[in-house]
Amino acid sequence: MKSEPLIITGVGRRIGFRLARTFLERGYPVIGTYRTQRSSLHQLRAAGAELYDCDFNNDTHIQQFVQDVSGRHDSLRAIIHNASDWLPDDCDLEPGEIIKRMMTVHVTAPYQINQLLAPLLEASQEQSADIIHVGDYVSSRGSTKHIAYAASKAAQDNLTYSFSAKLGPKVKVNSLAPALVMFNEGDDEIYRRKTLRKSVMGKEGGFNEFQHAVDYLLNSNYITGRVLPMDGGRHLL
Repeated sequence: MKSEPLIITGVGRRIGFRLARTFLERGYPVIGTYRTQRSSLHQLRAAGAELYDCDFNNDTHIQQFVQDVSGRHDSLRAIIHNASDWLPDDCDLEPGEIIKRMMTVHVTAPYQINQLLAPLLEASQEQSADIIHVGDYVSSRGSTKHIAYAASKAAQDNLTYSFSAKLGPKVKVNSLAPALVMFNEGDDEIYRRKTLRKSVMGKEGGFNEFQHAVDYLLNSNYITGRVLPMDGGRHLL
């Protein structure tokens, strides 16, 4: 039922922003989180989004967010965990801080939100509600330059398996594992050509492909506990 809201974390830019805008255009109430003020947030608020400044590295922020949502809503249609961070292992932070931040954003925060808001998902009037973790292709194969990031995304996949067993059949829990949904604006031509050669399809997946995958999971009444790859055939090369 379109009267039940969806939570989308990390709605300030790129995929999170596009997902929020699309669901608002479809008539769904959207609850969004963000960490940085951006002009895109004004567009979402104007369209009716309920937005929360929530830094997932701050446990107090997470607890307040859950409290606010529980106080304002009786049920939820879905939670889409899109919020992410992407720190290389050679950044200026100490290794312990890098892995801590990666695990906090990709595992600890989703774990708490899933646990605490599960009653609202279970109260959905739909046949089934959904949790979708936005993971990454590297979760199944690792990364030499983003070891902490890849490890945290693998742990996030494990949340998918555990919560699908715990919350089913009322709540379906799945993960998407994309590679190259969209380039960043600052990516130069050399990097783009090199990256495109890594997949069979040789192109960006694009937002529409990502939206189709989200819709597929939301519309399914059977698929749960799965990690859906969206890698353009990278695993074949």
